[in-house]
Amino acid sequence: MNEDIKQALEVLNKGGVILYPTDTIWGIGCDATNPEAVKRVYEIKQRTDSKAMLVLIDSPAKLNFYVKDVPSVAWDLIELTTKPLTVIYDGARNLAENLLAEDGSVGIRVTDEEFSRQLCFRFRKAIVSTSANISGEASPQSFADISEEIKQKVDYIVGYRQKEKSVGKASSIIKLGTGGQVKVIRE
Repeated sequence: MNEDIKQALEVLNKGGVILYPTDTIWGIGCDATNPEAVKRVYEIKQRTDSKAMLVLIDSPAKLNFYVKDVPSVAWDLIELTTKPLTVIYDGARNLAENLLAEDGSVGIRVTDEEFSRQLCFRFRKAIVSTSANISGEASPQSFADISEEIKQKVDYIVGYRQKEKSVGKASSIIKLGTGGQVKVIRE
């Protein structure tokens, strides 16, 4: 795992794109602060950049760096959740503009999976995490389900967890609005 992290960090630091395991399904990732790297991810997925992508961080303490005003309910949601939860926050900042939704919001998930958490911790920045598929196609349930087209377009493929047959599941998504408003996007 450590060698994979080292190699992935080299690629991320150079503005490259990786294919890596997360706390949910395999993801395509890049430096979430680098607009050119984010643009490449959209191109690989053949997705319009009007559809925002989420980012992973390794600790709730980093939320305030990426969100202007974290609603107090967010801390409870993150602390109490028992499965991966992506929270969409208004007022995103310190991220690539082309990563954000048209309203300036961003989806952020605090990952608890060992590899992605260590990668985020060592990279010291948010990392894009979008499903490893062409836009409109089914999300891969395991590494074996990822298309060759995706594999050929990324700069580095993490070896860790490739042989796992377990079925990955996308995270729940909740949007937090002003005044503590909570909207469930995906359970």
